[in-house]
Amino acid sequence: MATLESRKYHIYILFGFFFLVYLSRLFYVQIFAQDFFETRAEHDAVDIDIDFPPRGNIYDRNGKVLVQNEIAYDIMITMRDFKVDTQKFCALLEIDTSIFNHKIKEIKSKKNKGYSSYIPQEFISLMKANKFGGIKERLFNYKGVSVKKRTIRNYPKPIGAHVLGYTNKVSSFDLRKDKYYTARDYKGASGLESYYEKELRGRKGVRRYLTNIKGERISSYLQGALDTISIAGKNLSTTLDSDLQEYGEFLMQGKRGAVVAIEPSSGQVLALINAPTYNPNLLSGGETGKNYKILEAMEGNVLYQRAIKSRQPPGSIVKTMQSAIALDVGVANKYTAYRCNKNLVGCHNHESPITLPQSIQHSCNPYYYHLVNKIFTKGRKGNMAQLRKGMDQWEKYVRSFGFGSTLGIDLYGEKEGNVPDKREYDLIYGKNRWNWRTVYSIAIGQGEFSVTPLQMANLACIMANKGFYYRPHLVTKIGEQNIVIEDSLFQKKTLVDSLHFDIVHNGMQSVLEEDGGTAIRSRIPGLVVCGKTGTSQNPHGDDHSVFIAFAPRKNPKIAIAVFVENAGGGGGTAAPIASLIIEKYLKKSIERKELESEMVNKIFFEQ
Repeated sequence: MATLESRKYHIYILFGFFFLVYLSRLFYVQIFAQDFFETRAEHDAVDIDIDFPPRGNIYDRNGKVLVQNEIAYDIMITMRDFKVDTQKFCALLEIDTSIFNHKIKEIKSKKNKGYSSYIPQEFISLMKANKFGGIKERLFNYKGVSVKKRTIRNYPKPIGAHVLGYTNKVSSFDLRKDKYYTARDYKGASGLESYYEKELRGRKGVRRYLTNIKGERISSYLQGALDTISIAGKNLSTTLDSDLQEYGEFLMQGKRGAVVAIEPSSGQVLALINAPTYNPNLLSGGETGKNYKILEAMEGNVLYQRAIKSRQPPGSIVKTMQSAIALDVGVANKYTAYRCNKNLVGCHNHESPITLPQSIQHSCNPYYYHLVNKIFTKGRKGNMAQLRKGMDQWEKYVRSFGFGSTLGIDLYGEKEGNVPDKREYDLIYGKNRWNWRTVYSIAIGQGEFSVTPLQMANLACIMANKGFYYRPHLVTKIGEQNIVIEDSLFQKKTLVDSLHFDIVHNGMQSVLEEDGGTAIRSRIPGLVVCGKTGTSQNPHGDDHSVFIAFAPRKNPKIAIAVFVENAGGGGGTAAPIASLIIEKYLKKSIERKELESEMVNKIFFEQ
């Protein structure tokens, strides 16, 4: 009996010994000799199979899915076994024979590294499930044809194409720049897909197989010691309100321009609308390249991100800023009055003289000719030294409002606009060879002054917050990690004291509520809105319509800018669109159906 017990223990010890040897070997291969075996795997007859991870989903501020994944299929062919009736095969896949011949040539070319007639080669990539489902039964009748599952992007609502972005096949530049990618990879090409590419893409899994001389797989390489599993990309939670984005795009159909809506108390972007827009599902799947060329050739520059790139004169919306600066500098108060002298600069008919709040209500151009001249000259007319000094002071104030530089939104390609200064005018006219009459157009937001729609919306935020803004941003959470918005990093203060903004607000409220207000038809019953119309002069055609606003006046929840190309004055198109979007956001429904219908049916651009 003792002998049996002894043998049992010997067997346990023997098994334990071999288990320890196995663990030691595994530890050695994976830790100490990993580099050696990875190098060997690259040079030996080893076939690598990549497990592509699903990209992270993108959600709106209320948890609604904006971007998700769907299954797509790569059609693979093994050249050794591939013998088909070319005409029938092309008809099944709905491709031309010239495309078929080109793809076969690409597969067999020297550029296709690692080519073997025994290994499946990619023939058509990312065929969508609805198309694949209609041909799969007949497809598998062809010898040498197989499929690989992949994931592609899907947009449940066809909205937000420019801000969400799309994915595209990696370029040769991408392959050189980032070792993560292989030739079959796709990456974010624009919008949030591009800006948050590393977070969204996840980590690929890799399986290695030993192959024979024909390229056929024999077994797992090193018993899978170097294999890794894929890890899905991280989800993004955004600041966007999908319902508001959808409604804004609905109102902007048939128009060129942009709408930007921001929560002023946080800088969170509620809607970022570019018009014209397109269905983002067009740039997902195997026909992305073909559809991109179609969109690129369409009228209206459909792919252009107007909201962050289009630089235009802001027009009269900057009269709100000019008023605040004048109050802070001390050259005006709420009673400061000027006559509407149309000999100085053109204007529409209204009462005269008017005070500062009334100048905002009526958008009087001659008033700001006088007011900004006072900022520059301090009453010392004809003094070039004072004019240059005053322009320097004005420029510092204007730049503190975020103009002349990018605001730092989490999208690539944002433009900075232009704040004119004395150096620019010296270059244009010669040093000191200009005067106030030369540059007065900047007082009413014209001339060399240019801003983006995003900067226009940011001005509305500054007005709402009485002198400061938060950096506009689109993402609040990556995976399970919240993005902490610290005031020291995100809050930016202007040079204007907050005490001066109530006077400006009085004028902005009158724009929508008092007789003669330039946006009175955009008043929302039961809601106090502060706004300012603008007309952006266009030397190449009809002027552009501009409007900024925030609401409600007390404890504002939304600040907005609407820019509509070739639509004329701000009160006719931009202001009604903005007021409808405000109504939709704050009241959750639209009561002014006639105004809504009028705006939808306003067509300035045939797509």
